[in-house]
Amino acid sequence: MVLWKGFRLISAGTVIGVWASLGLTRFLADQIPGVSTTDPWTFSAVVILFLAVGLLASYLPARRAAQVDPLAALHYE
Repeated sequence: MVLWKGFRLISAGTVIGVWASLGLTRFLADQIPGVSTTDPWTFSAVVILFLAVGLLASYLPARRAAQVDPLAALHYE
């Protein structure tokens, strides 16, 4: 459940970022020499990298929280 919610947020941010970067292609052309502003390989690599890092950032705390005994967590508060 935590991974799914994280994935939805990461996907929404990635889609917004891709659309924004496609809208700013003139600015990006000056910043990245030697790469086409709409290079599909670059966009794909960035999307995959962001998804992997985001899912890992969601998975690690979820795994750690799943290992806590619920009774001990409730008793702590």
